[in-house]
Amino acid sequence: MKKLSVLAIAFVAIAFAACGGKKTEATAEADTLKSFEQQQIEASIKMHFDSIASEMARLPQLPFVQEGNGGLTLSKEEKQVKPDFLIDPATATEAATLAEKYRMLSALSVDKKIASLYEMPVEEYDKAIAKLTADINDPSFKAIQDGGTLYETSTELYDAMEKNGRINYFWQLGSAALIEQLFVTTQNSDKFLSVFNDEAAANISFRIVLILDAVNRLSQYDPEIKPVADALAPLDVLNATTVAELKSQIASAKDNIIAARKAIIK
Repeated sequence: MKKLSVLAIAFVAIAFAACGGKKTEATAEADTLKSFEQQQIEASIKMHFDSIASEMARLPQLPFVQEGNGGLTLSKEEKQVKPDFLIDPATATEAATLAEKYRMLSALSVDKKIASLYEMPVEEYDKAIAKLTADINDPSFKAIQDGGTLYETSTELYDAMEKNGRINYFWQLGSAALIEQLFVTTQNSDKFLSVFNDEAAANISFRIVLILDAVNRLSQYDPEIKPVADALAPLDVLNATTVAELKSQIASAKDNIIAARKAIIK
């Protein structure tokens, strides 16, 4: 599977899709230590992230996002109003546990991309991301060229983390990316969902609910993801069948989304 392109500012995080692939011998041995149910839960999370990314790939580009040889750019009009909702890179120092560092790294990777698209300074993001990457010291990151590109990583990172015994932290990365995506969407759902149709709204929101449920079930086997499961639980109301419903549900869940972001990105 090739690297997934970033399709819209609000959804840069969703490229945490993890496609299949042959398991290495080391991975197969590690899997034998897991219960069948845990393996099934992890496989379902991987599948649902991939399904969301595939659904996003079918949507048209947002009107204010342009794609050229140099990658994504924003229209001149869009860049005039800078986002004021991005995470301050200085807060990266508040991440204490390894799980928190993974989640902060994921969120900062998303916000760095947003900042760069709006032509905002990213030096502090680079420093924070480099420090978190060093603290985490995950050999799996060698599978990607730049720790700041986690938002658009391909299946190589998933495979590497599985091989290196870090797969439990992949779910931390993916969950933080998902909540950051939802948070960005709350800033202007009319704008960010303008290219959605009813089918996409139904399919994507349904997959989100399935991911939340699977993460909750996974917390029985991975205590470190329990705080994430608890923070995301109130977001199971996002189960729309139309674009209008999804916009309404996001508006109603805005406070819960903000609370979830504060709870898991710290």
